[in-house]
Amino acid sequence: MRPAGVSGQASCNVNTPVLISDVCGSECGVRVRASWSSRADVHRARCGSHVCVSGFVSGSSEEDCGAVLPESEGCTDALISERYLTLSFTDRVECWEIQHPQNKLVWKREQDNTGHAVALPLVSGGYIMPKPPFFRPLCSKLCAVSLALGSEHAVLLTSDGTVYSWGSGSHGQLGHGALTSQEEPQVVEALWGVPIRAVSAGNWHSASVSTGGDLYMWGWNESGQLGLPSRGLEEEKRRRKSSGNMTIYEADVFISIQAFPALVDVPNVSEISSISCGSRHTAAVTGTGDLYTWGWGHYGQLGHGTENSTDEPTLVDYFPSHHMCVKDVICGLWNTFVSAVPKEQPPS
Repeated sequence: MRPAGVSGQASCNVNTPVLISDVCGSECGVRVRASWSSRADVHRARCGSHVCVSGFVSGSSEEDCGAVLPESEGCTDALISERYLTLSFTDRVECWEIQHPQNKLVWKREQDNTGHAVALPLVSGGYIMPKPPFFRPLCSKLCAVSLALGSEHAVLLTSDGTVYSWGSGSHGQLGHGALTSQEEPQVVEALWGVPIRAVSAGNWHSASVSTGGDLYMWGWNESGQLGLPSRGLEEEKRRRKSSGNMTIYEADVFISIQAFPALVDVPNVSEISSISCGSRHTAAVTGTGDLYTWGWGHYGQLGHGTENSTDEPTLVDYFPSHHMCVKDVICGLWNTFVSAVPKEQPPS
């Protein structure tokens, strides 16, 4: 696997993928977890596992470049926010305050390891929030297998492919057809009968992928993050047109808020295999190993070589041009990380 990153900060925007780690041919697997200004890489190997943190750490004026955290030895998963790092072990979950020069353990909970393994933020009996109070209980009857957290809402996937959501609905991000909030998990009825295999949540938008590879999205579309026509981008397109030869295809209808799940068409793609939502952008991996991105691109997070935003799912040319097959994608708030491998060459 070769994790590549597309990210940006005020002083340095990266608008095309760059190689940040090459683990091809090694026995180590890497899973990236990202926040706004830092990331946690979960390294898994036969000899053990640990987490490396890169980016800016509270209390330090310098960027940390992949420091191994001793407290993470043996962990199975991790989540990172601007202030806290959550570590999951087979028998416990810990939350550490990230600070310089030494991290501080601020919360710990024992967990039952007899059930089926789940990924953070899910833990035994509930889930973990990125800030205190960290633990929130969850009804065991839901049989949750995946949970995605937005800034103010949550989207949950059950073992039978049903989607639930709760939290703030101010931008339609719950998918219930209204802009009201829900305190308890409620079925997304528009997806009833459609078996779902993956869910994701941005700050104010949500996404799901069916077992057949169809992509459904709902919530706020201010930056085109739903892949639907956005009025907010029309003026930007017209400005670009005035500075060069560019044809504008005007939509008959613009979508600001999509309160029900909408089936999103990705041109020339028959199947989506995985999806990830950033703050206001979205990235999808196709069944053939291509990467498409859309939404807000101000920090180069779309990987198209510009800082333009788009409401049209667009192929990231870097990977096919470098004969790479994308396996997975993880969006931070304003950045994107990709795992890719060299494409297999056909026999001569």
